[in-house]
Amino acid sequence: MATLLPFRALPFRSGSSDTTGDARMPSQTTPQSEKFISIEGIARRYPAPGGTSTTVFENLWLPMRRGEFVCMIGHSGCGKTTVLNILAGLEAPSEGVVIADGQAIEGTSLDRAVIFQGHALLPWRTVLGNVAYAVSSRWRKAPRAEVEARARKAIRTVGLAGSEHKRPSELSGGMKQRVGIARALAIEPKILLMDEPFSALDALTRGTLQDEVRRICVETGQTVFMITHDVDESIYLADRIVLMTNGPQAKVAEIVENPLPKVRDRTQLHHAPGYYALRNHLMDFLVTRSKTLRDAMPAGYDQRHPPVIRPSLSEADTAALLGAEAPALRA
Repeated sequence: MATLLPFRALPFRSGSSDTTGDARMPSQTTPQSEKFISIEGIARRYPAPGGTSTTVFENLWLPMRRGEFVCMIGHSGCGKTTVLNILAGLEAPSEGVVIADGQAIEGTSLDRAVIFQGHALLPWRTVLGNVAYAVSSRWRKAPRAEVEARARKAIRTVGLAGSEHKRPSELSGGMKQRVGIARALAIEPKILLMDEPFSALDALTRGTLQDEVRRICVETGQTVFMITHDVDESIYLADRIVLMTNGPQAKVAEIVENPLPKVRDRTQLHHAPGYYALRNHLMDFLVTRSKTLRDAMPAGYDQRHPPVIRPSLSEADTAALLGAEAPALRA
């Protein structure tokens, strides 16, 4: 088994000008101008028997940049879906506030589109009808031709051109989820929220849709918050990965910066520098540290500024690099 070399961790200081630390690393700061979404001290509590309450999480802080793809991973019960529902405006936090593009989230909005685990399509409408329904909700006074044009563009984007007049009963599971993605993209949301949208699909279909989502987000600069249990999915899709300790009383243990290039080739992913160090770190967290960190966070831990982790190369990464360079040296 490959040995994981140490990760580098520095405290996250949102809005700070301090750039001390390893000069080979970019700054840890997130200037205020870059904070597109700001989760500020939110908590979620539910009533429990005996007049008490259960705290899923509290004092949770997380900034996101415009155009960033953020994945949150953790075990069931840590509050991942609750965080997504608060971002969507489907739930209100017990404490704290979420700011999106300068405005507090106080309910649902067409600026935030949600893709759920189920496709949730209207069975009596065609593919075009389902997507056009969303478009007409966004632009209520738009003429029919414009609505249809916007819907067709979104359908082409997810690779369903030619299927516009099929109904959901005529589509495969992967095609239904593509329609759900097209419906979300068609309203041009500021934020795309994804609740394990590929979890019910077979491995081949899941991989294909992951490729499509990654391509679309890179091309359009779409801001995305996604929750998942799949480590490999988070590595492939995310720019940053938020690690939640076990619940209840869950916390953001770490924010891991993905060292992989922005444009990613699934077939070459395991050759990318940092891939093995990143994967080993995430697996180690889910298997052991997600529980131990819930019970006892390290000294100096600050919930408002969770540590940002940047992976160093593992032995497997180094071996992969040497293997890739060997043919060039022989040539």
